[in-house]
Amino acid sequence: MPPGVLGPLPTIAMKIGNVPVEIEAALSTEEQAQGLMYRDSMPENHGMLFVYAKPQYMRFWMMNTKIPLSIAFIRDDGTISNIEEMKPYTGPLEPVERYVSKQACIYALEMNQGWFAKHGVRAGDSIEISVEALSRLRSTGQTK
Repeated sequence: MPPGVLGPLPTIAMKIGNVPVEIEAALSTEEQAQGLMYRDSMPENHGMLFVYAKPQYMRFWMMNTKIPLSIAFIRDDGTISNIEEMKPYTGPLEPVERYVSKQACIYALEMNQGWFAKHGVRAGDSIEISVEALSRLRSTGQTK
């Protein structure tokens, strides 16, 4: 990995539907910019939650990301706006595809590709995000 690459981020435990998951919280700009870049794999019920200060239209890409992912864009009320299937980045000559939210959202949740479909999670469903757990991570300085 290149110098300065962040390792795994602090996690929160939550449930999506009835499935317990462990979610890394990308709270800082640096954490969000790196996301899941440079990783070779991710455990089955593991993901990364990108947390923003206010709702916005989002655009994600897969630069330097080897893992095929699914991304759920989540509004501030917990409702999933849309889910996109993201192709892994294969090299510098490949055009970088953008994956965008269809509505202004405050969260984006990346899981292994197909995870949402496998567990019956769709656009319009709600995901309960623990604002208290995220605040605890921020206040204890557990983010990098």
